[in-house]
Amino acid sequence: MTLEEKINAAETHIFKAIFPNTTNHYDTLFGGNAMQLMDEVAFITATRFSRQRVVTVSSDRIDFKKPIPSGTFAELIGKVTHIGNTSMQVHVEIYVEKMYSLEREKAITGNFTFVAIDENKEPVSIIK
Repeated sequence: MTLEEKINAAETHIFKAIFPNTTNHYDTLFGGNAMQLMDEVAFITATRFSRQRVVTVSSDRIDFKKPIPSGTFAELIGKVTHIGNTSMQVHVEIYVEKMYSLEREKAITGNFTFVAIDENKEPVSIIK
């Protein structure tokens, strides 16, 4: 499998229904919940790509462009965008989708960096 094929195979899509227990006082997805969901999809993407233990070491520039109201769907998409020796970067996008129409738009984007680790929690090479 080529590196490009491996990157494409690791792309991860998760859908979530946005319920009131995850929203703020404006009835939109709470930013902290959005960041948790983004880190989760980024972790899954990084793990699927490397098939190794990985840990989040940073998140970078999370842009909240559109609110995600209660009663909508959110699609989270994780893609590996950079591979280093022991680290990789995953770009995550969240799209908001109305439940009862075809309306869909990009709402939130962010980047997460992961490091592959061994059983002693020491960094290891991602590409074997």
